[in-house]
Amino acid sequence: MKKYVYLTLFLALGLLSAHAQDVVTGVVKDASGQSIPGATVVLKGTSKYASSDLDGKFSITAPKDFPFTLQINITGYQQQEIDIYELSDEPAEVVLKTANVLDEVVVIGYGTQKKGDLTGSVASVPQLALKQPISSFDRALQGAAAGVQVTQTSGQPGAAVSIRIRGGNSITGGNEPLYVIDGFPVYNSNGDASAGVTNGPSINALASLNPSDIESIEVLKDASATAIYGSRGANGVVLITTKKGKAGQNTLTYDAYFGTQKVLSKIDVMTSAKDWAILKNEARANSGKAPYYTQDQINGLGEGTDWQEEAFRSASIQNHQLSLTGGDDRTRYAISGNYFKQNGVLLNTDFERYSGRINLDRDFSSKFKVGVNLTASKISSQVANAGIVNALLSMPPAVKVRDASGKYTYQSEFETPLGNPIATLEKEVNKTTTYRLLGNVFGEYTFFDGLVAKVSFGTDVINNKQNRFIPSDIYQGANSNPTGKAFVGTKFSSTWLNENTLSYSKTLGEKHSLNMVVGYTQQAFSTESAIAGSEAFITDQLTYNDLGSGSVYSQPSSGSSSWALNSYLGRINYSFDQKYIVTISGRADGSSRFGKANKWGYFPSAAVAWNISREEFLSSFKTISNLKLRLSAGITGNQEIGQYLSLATLNSNTYFFGGQTYIGFAPNRIANPELGWETTAQYDGGFDLSLYKNRINFVFDAYYKKTTNLLLNVPIPYTSGQSTSLQNYGSVENKGIELGINTENLTGPFSWNTNFVFSANRNKVLTLGDGADYIISGANIAQVGQPLGSFYGYKTNGLFQTGDDIANLPTINPATTKAGDRRYVDINGDKKITQADDRTLIGNAQPKFQGGITNTLSFLNFDLSIFFQGTYGNKLFNQNRQQLELLTGQQNASTAAYDRWTPTNPTNEVQRAFEDPAPVNTSRYVENASFLRLKNVTLGYNLPKSIASKIHSSQIKVYVSAANLFTWTKYTGFDPEVSRNEQSTLNQGIDYSVYPSSKSFLAGLSISF
Repeated sequence: MKKYVYLTLFLALGLLSAHAQDVVTGVVKDASGQSIPGATVVLKGTSKYASSDLDGKFSITAPKDFPFTLQINITGYQQQEIDIYELSDEPAEVVLKTANVLDEVVVIGYGTQKKGDLTGSVASVPQLALKQPISSFDRALQGAAAGVQVTQTSGQPGAAVSIRIRGGNSITGGNEPLYVIDGFPVYNSNGDASAGVTNGPSINALASLNPSDIESIEVLKDASATAIYGSRGANGVVLITTKKGKAGQNTLTYDAYFGTQKVLSKIDVMTSAKDWAILKNEARANSGKAPYYTQDQINGLGEGTDWQEEAFRSASIQNHQLSLTGGDDRTRYAISGNYFKQNGVLLNTDFERYSGRINLDRDFSSKFKVGVNLTASKISSQVANAGIVNALLSMPPAVKVRDASGKYTYQSEFETPLGNPIATLEKEVNKTTTYRLLGNVFGEYTFFDGLVAKVSFGTDVINNKQNRFIPSDIYQGANSNPTGKAFVGTKFSSTWLNENTLSYSKTLGEKHSLNMVVGYTQQAFSTESAIAGSEAFITDQLTYNDLGSGSVYSQPSSGSSSWALNSYLGRINYSFDQKYIVTISGRADGSSRFGKANKWGYFPSAAVAWNISREEFLSSFKTISNLKLRLSAGITGNQEIGQYLSLATLNSNTYFFGGQTYIGFAPNRIANPELGWETTAQYDGGFDLSLYKNRINFVFDAYYKKTTNLLLNVPIPYTSGQSTSLQNYGSVENKGIELGINTENLTGPFSWNTNFVFSANRNKVLTLGDGADYIISGANIAQVGQPLGSFYGYKTNGLFQTGDDIANLPTINPATTKAGDRRYVDINGDKKITQADDRTLIGNAQPKFQGGITNTLSFLNFDLSIFFQGTYGNKLFNQNRQQLELLTGQQNASTAAYDRWTPTNPTNEVQRAFEDPAPVNTSRYVENASFLRLKNVTLGYNLPKSIASKIHSSQIKVYVSAANLFTWTKYTGFDPEVSRNEQSTLNQGIDYSVYPSSKSFLAGLSISF
């Protein structure tokens, strides 16, 4: 009897166990029938989940009670729910629809919103742009978002770029956008990450963030979108969201690419020593001097040195990324490690990055959630000397790289003092290393449905160390004997941030939707720096590692500064029937940077939108999927002016008295308690239009911006003890249009998508205050009624010819002007050429329009992307060409010298050779810098799943890519996409001694498990 009972219980337990193990199977597909791997299948109301495999198949344990609901979701598709009423031998089929454009969620300031509810101008950067071989993510903005202008300031690996969103607003203040990285606001001032020792282009502090870690980039452009960032929103805001883990998807991915680079182009200069020697003799003859070379010496000079060929090289580039993402219904994680190394196309220059990131989210309950976003990095770079490119171009071909003994030639033997640039590249230490820790931790508590409180604490710590050593056997290090120079600098900067927000989201009835956020934030920054140096070393072996062994000490320097910002913010978004939307936002900022009478600034905005496509009268237009009109207006500010500029300050000075040296302090700035914000008022109108079931999508905006209270150094009476004072004067306007078009040209097994962006901006200086009409800076001028970045100089109208009555024609110097010298236009008609009366506007660096177009094609397992980018109407002042056309015979010359003026070659273009002409800023050196560039081409192949599954991989992709492959331009310099000054709006468009850009070719692999 007992055996019977035991057997019955055993069978019952077995049946219960078998029932507990019942599973539901299914397959996830798209509308075309293609399987969708990686979709998350969640048993609604529980923590149970599964993921679809390579063939879209899934299986999940069934609960005891029927019916139950499965939720299936994956990025890019609408979430689908299916009800299961009973077990079936047939797998459930789930068909996911592509997400509607209006339902796509984008990141905005202090929250997220559906595109359908947006009232502001927000551009999303395509993920494809981040897959380019770039050292920093800001380079991915080139040609990828309408209204964003990205200018390369140097081809040095890791170097900074200059970014303008809807034009430059400020003349002396900052013009770069605010970056918000996982909620942490960062202004990319490279001075905060540079100790000030290296000589050369700044290394981009943003290069510390690995572009492969980024999930999305949104660019906030109008006041409705940026006003919630208040005093830092005037230049636009770039929101960076890094990759997060997802429940039900545990993925290990390895990405790598290897490639090679070469210089984009070279400048045509003389490489024949014989031809250059003839030019030198001719310049001396025209200057009334005896020849430098005899004919026999010229004949024996040989081929000559091509200094560019000696300096440029094929350089490697590589990237390795290992990432692990996943989670369950309570914990999500994303962990990654990255190594990136880019050697420069100039000898002994490079950029290297080690970085790691962890993003972790944990739901402790249905109400309480915490998270952490943390990245740590080390970047280092051997930087090219700032004057190295000028030295390469200017060194005569008659000078050899090495002397007869095999040692580097010390310097040019000719009049222009030039050290051997190859020796400088190879032997000078010019290194910068930066450690960065950027992260925040947050907690969210949901009081009840829709009401969420969030508190976050974050920090950004940057520690920069720079080392420079100039050995005794190169020109720059030989001012005494024995010699050599060494400098060491450090800069430690830290920022802490606390943000406290309360958000409320509620749908009232069927037609009213409300979304609100209010908050209080506080942020503070401090930095300390120190520089020490010495020279006259007995040996070069210790380089910068023993400053005490130098017999002559350089004067040390140190400093510190800090600032703080307290803020209150708020935004209300109301939608009626998903048709009529109103957004009101604002921020109050209190900044330590401004005068005591203007510590606080207030930045409101308002916007409305009308979803016309939801109106009944448009329902009959089946071709229109979405049509929305947007209007916005608001005020934002700019606080990027440095610290303590509203205060009276003292500066240390050295003076001699009684044969001794004394240190004292003297006033160097007077106080201005009224110093306040630069304020930008902006108005925007636009529409979003989608046609043919969202296969064609348009986004159009027209805007007007006026920036007032410009921060300018205004002349003041010398009786004050100072010559200028920083005050709020002047105004600048920007106005323009933007257009983005995204199309699905073909769908199915062969697909083809196109993304096109176009923008045109017009900038103008309105006033400069107190009756001032212009500010001149080198070859640039800021003039009332003209755009910033204008060039100022003489217009040229050819050359004087033999037989011209030069004595009665307008010239700069009638006593020395001869046939073959340059003629200039007499602007005021007084028969003479003077700086005061005859210099005029000769061009502008700002483009008339710019754009980019990306075509993405896929067929079976292949995919191809082709990205073109370009600008039209912008000019560059080619200062390299200006130097190379001096034709002094004291340095190298452009190949244009072959067509120089001589009595037997009376050209009207290239002046005669003459030993000592001064460089003159003229229209000849203002060149058309319009260009069209094949920016990137990538061809990829996804290995068949049958092959990938053999090594238990979910995906294996191989690809080849080329960057900067072809450039069509009339510009004669290295690259039309350049500007020497990193963050100056006044001094735009100057091309002088800039490290040239490169083109790259690489092959890559991506494998996931």
